[in-house]
Amino acid sequence: MVNTNRTISRREMLGALGATGVTALAGCSGGSDDTDTADGTTTSGDGGSGSDSVTAAWVYISEVGDLGWSWAHDEGRKTVDEEYDWLETEYTEAVAPEDSERVFEQYAQGDADIVFGTTFGYQDPMFNIAEQYPDTYFEHATGYRTRENMGRYMGRIYQPRYLAGQAAGMVTENNTIGYVAAFPIPEVIRSINAMALGARSVNPDATFKIRWVNAWFDPQTSKQAANSLIDEGCDVISQEQDSPAPVRAANEADVWASGYNAPMGEFGGDNYLISPVWNWEEVYGPAVSAVRDGTWEADAFWGGMETNLPTLDEWGPEVPQEVKDTVAETEEQIVNGELDVWAGSPFEGESDEFLFQEMNSFVDAVEGEVPE
Repeated sequence: MVNTNRTISRREMLGALGATGVTALAGCSGGSDDTDTADGTTTSGDGGSGSDSVTAAWVYISEVGDLGWSWAHDEGRKTVDEEYDWLETEYTEAVAPEDSERVFEQYAQGDADIVFGTTFGYQDPMFNIAEQYPDTYFEHATGYRTRENMGRYMGRIYQPRYLAGQAAGMVTENNTIGYVAAFPIPEVIRSINAMALGARSVNPDATFKIRWVNAWFDPQTSKQAANSLIDEGCDVISQEQDSPAPVRAANEADVWASGYNAPMGEFGGDNYLISPVWNWEEVYGPAVSAVRDGTWEADAFWGGMETNLPTLDEWGPEVPQEVKDTVAETEEQIVNGELDVWAGSPFEGESDEFLFQEMNSFVDAVEGEVPE
């Protein structure tokens, strides 16, 4: 695997991505213990002093201990929390979308300079609150709506998905790969297609079977879905879930597994492949600085592997060297801009707008149709 572990500045991001933009977010204070507050939020650190201090709040769809999406965002929060002593962070976990508008408003009425909503279902509630509180900054992950004081941010996770697909395509013996999916929205469809294209790039016979869970975090149901796929002959399991349950199921069934969001090797044992994961501090670091120095802009950031935001974790203990070498070579091509994941597919040449919010069909390697 190519090591791209460096922080790209906000200016570098803008220069590399042009109009696709920047994320501007906010902070936390370094080194102090987390403290629960009376209203259910959690505050970290003692903050900065005077006008140079910044307070940022994160709102999570699930508990931060889920070892998935919320865990990854909170790791990013904690990283910038430790790095900047002029920042203070707060967060609220396990907030359903229908409850999020109330939480956003509480933060806007309080001392938060910027509020981050970290799941697609928060988009419209945040959009409404941002209009009511123009002096507070808002940032939404995975969505597409913006205001003057509301930006959006995401990473091109489809790139490491493609690489994980190559690994899956090389180790499968049945040429049948299972995918435990959340919801049939462009974000998930994009990941499935990218992984399938990666598998087909090294194994023309590879096919994907999909099981829809219709939930981001439902360990029991996602484990059942993984077992169902295994019963149908899938000898590699992949996922778009916020828990390691499908990886556990694969390990118990002695088949390969690729996780998502967080490093999941401890749950996959000798059957673990690799996982696409997030380094959200690569967004939050430049963003909190922008809030502090007054250069925050409401924009749309969609960074690729060159930013080190979407990346891969470490290989499992039994992954063949040939797989590692192939993926490393492809990763270098992606990072250097030499390989477009969508080249040669029905989505070659499509705009970022289409890829981000309009993709609604599968490539040939995926069985079935996208549910309506």
